[in-house]
Amino acid sequence: MRYALAPGVIVMALTVGSLACATLERLRGLVQAPQFSDVDDRRAEIRLVGPGSDAPLGGAAIRLWTRVKNPNAFGLTVATLRGSLFLEGSRAAEADFPLGLPLTAGGGAVIPLDLRVSFSDIPGLANAIRRAVAGDPLAYRLNGTVGVDAGQFGTPTFGPMDLLTGEIRRLGPRQIESLAPSSGLIFAAPL
Repeated sequence: MRYALAPGVIVMALTVGSLACATLERLRGLVQAPQFSDVDDRRAEIRLVGPGSDAPLGGAAIRLWTRVKNPNAFGLTVATLRGSLFLEGSRAAEADFPLGLPLTAGGGAVIPLDLRVSFSDIPGLANAIRRAVAGDPLAYRLNGTVGVDAGQFGTPTFGPMDLLTGEIRRLGPRQIESLAPSSGLIFAAPL
């Protein structure tokens, strides 16, 4: 008699477990990805930097400004942003930001994303470097994944997807003087 009940109990436990997982998956489906957009009054910046431990030949420091918006009806934390920065279609830098950015329901925040490009990667970036030196705008694209902590709704990751796109344009001499430290060039673009 005992053995006859065991398969029934096992089947019931598996059924309840699979229903719980299906319900959790439906709840995770309710979480929408954070939205990234340009910031009208902030410009993307690029500054040449000297050699360092992560860039023995020197490189460029790039700052992209983004507005992050939570489209959900509940608060969440943007936990991570991982991806690749492309300049003129060539991979230029890897991004890995442990953000920990709390956003209220429907709330948003403006944040900088700082990236470094090593001149060791020049072969793939030759066209972008030529365009920058000539003062031409540089097209950029930040593609990646975004992880969030949505509390009871789980910790989903969204992407890969294009997070930001735009152009970095060369600044005029007065703008450079107001933005740049004494060593380095800055180019900028409206985001």
